Amino acid sequence: MWNEPRAPSAPRRVWRDWALVAVLVPVAVLEGVLRPDLPWRVPAVAVTVVLVPLLLWRRQKPLLMLVTAFVVSGVAALGAGGQDVETYTTAFVLILVYALFRWGSGREAVAGLGVALVALGLSAAQGRLAMGDLVAGLAVASAALGLGVATRFRAGARSRELDQVKLLEREQLARELHDLVAHHVSAMAIRAQAGLAAAAAEQPDAAADALRVIEAEASRTLAEMRTMVHVLRRNEPAELTPGKHLGDLAELAGRAKVGPAVDVRISGDVAGVPPSVGAAIYRIAQESVTNARRHARHATRIEVRVAADDAAVRLRVTDDGDGVVARQISSAGYGLIGMIERAGLLGGTCEAGPNPGRGWTVTAVLPRTGTAT
Repeated sequence: MWNEPRAPSAPRRVWRDWALVAVLVPVAVLEGVLRPDLPWRVPAVAVTVVLVPLLLWRRQKPLLMLVTAFVVSGVAALGAGGQDVETYTTAFVLILVYALFRWGSGREAVAGLGVALVALGLSAAQGRLAMGDLVAGLAVASAALGLGVATRFRAGARSRELDQVKLLEREQLARELHDLVAHHVSAMAIRAQAGLAAAAAEQPDAAADALRVIEAEASRTLAEMRTMVHVLRRNEPAELTPGKHLGDLAELAGRAKVGPAVDVRISGDVAGVPPSVGAAIYRIAQESVTNARRHARHATRIEVRVAADDAAVRLRVTDDGDGVVARQISSAGYGLIGMIERAGLLGGTCEAGPNPGRGWTVTAVLPRTGTAT
C-alpha cells in the first residue's frame, strides 16, 4: 500500500460537485436555525460552511482536504474551550475519507489515516466524544474507507479488463492482416514462378503480365504491412486464404431461426476497398447484428447499410427494438470497446447510441485507405 500510486484519470469538478456544495450549505444553515441543542450555534455553522467547499478539491488533493477539515475542526473546538462545535452536516467529512482512499496514493492514505486517528483520539481525550460515539465513529469511517478501497479496486480491475479487450482486438486485427499479407505473398510467388517459366519459354508478353501482377500484389502487401506494424500479434501459423470482406456481408442477411430479419445493402464503389478496411467493416457489422439480436427486445428488422466513396467507407447498423436501458448497459461492455478499438487502429471512428424514437444505431466511418493511427 505504501508504494501504491495515485489512481489514474481522476475527474475534475463536475456539476454534481457544485450541486453537493449548493445543497450542504443551506442544510448547515437550516440545522443551525432549527436545532435547539446546538452549542456555539454561529461558530458551528460558520465552521461547517467554511469546510463544505473542500469537497470541490477532494479528488485532486485528497490528503490536504482531509487534513484541513480535521485541523479546522480541532482549532474551532479549542477556541470553544473544548466543546463540540460540529454540526450533523459535517458528516460530509466521510466523503473526504472515501476520496482519500479512492484517489490518493498509498502514502497519502496512510498519512490521512494517521491524522484521522489522532483527531478522533484528541476528541475522545477532550471529552467531546464518549466511548460509544468513538466506536461508532470508527465504524462509520471504516465503512467509508472500505468503500473507497473497493471502488478503487473495481475501477482498476475494469480498466485492466478493457486493456485486455483492446489487446485481444489488436491481436485479432493483426492476425487478419498477417493472413492477408501471406495470401498476397503466396500469389506473388505463384506469379513469379509463372513468369520464370514464360521467360524460359521465350514468351515476353506472359512474363510481362506476370511482373505486372507481382508489382500490384507487392504494393498491396506493403500497404497492409504498414497497418500491421501498428498492432500486436502472437506467433501463430498464418492461413493462406483471405479473410472476410464487404462481399461477405450478405451472410448476415436473411432471417435467423430466432430474432429479427437482417437487410443488407451496399452502395458505392467497393471494388477497390483494401482488405483490412473491408474486414473491419464486416467485423463491426457482425458484432452490431449480434448485439441487436441479443438485446433489442421486440425488434422486427435490422438494417445494415454500407456506403463507399473516394474518401471513406461508412457503416450504419440500426434496429427498431425496445430496451434502451438494457442496450445502454450492454454498450458499456466489451463488444463496443472492441469495435471502437478496431476502427481506431485503421484511422476511423465507431459510435453507438439510441435512436430518437426507438431502436439502436451503430455507425462506423473508416478511411478508404485504411490509414492506421
